[in-house]
Amino acid sequence: MKHTLRLQLAACALAVALMAPALNAQSAGIQAAYGKDAATLSDKFTGMARVMAGKYDWKPGTGVRSAGDVLNLIAMENGMLTGVLTGAAPAGGRPAPITDPEKLQEALKTSYTNLQKAITGLSDADLATPVKLFGRDMTKQGAIMMLMADQHEHLGQLIAYARSNAVVPPWSK
Repeated sequence: MKHTLRLQLAACALAVALMAPALNAQSAGIQAAYGKDAATLSDKFTGMARVMAGKYDWKPGTGVRSAGDVLNLIAMENGMLTGVLTGAAPAGGRPAPITDPEKLQEALKTSYTNLQKAITGLSDADLATPVKLFGRDMTKQGAIMMLMADQHEHLGQLIAYARSNAVVPPWSK
């Protein structure tokens, strides 16, 4: 019994020792992972903007964002997060909603390209820099995590909107 316990402890110690370099590499690569997630979201939101063209005014009920409102919100959030990460001054006021499908797709692509550049340009120390987002204190990494999670929720929202309109998301089979 003691031999088995010692063997298990030795195996755990070896596993921890082998994971240490991977954990350090993970820290250096987290910016790339966030950048990759932004690229995936860009493809999906741009695709949804394309297949939902003509249905931007649709919403499931009163007091709820329309499909176009959600898509415009994503482009605006990307600009806001890019500004937080780079220290660029925010643009004055909320931009007018984009209703032209091609222009909205381009705005989404551009906003994600800018966001990817901002994220992948951050050092590990930059990720720990304190910032304010929505009046809350957090780090740059926290801001990225918060808005990326929010955008995944909005993607689910748009998928539900599409399905409610008999529109199949472009990546679905």
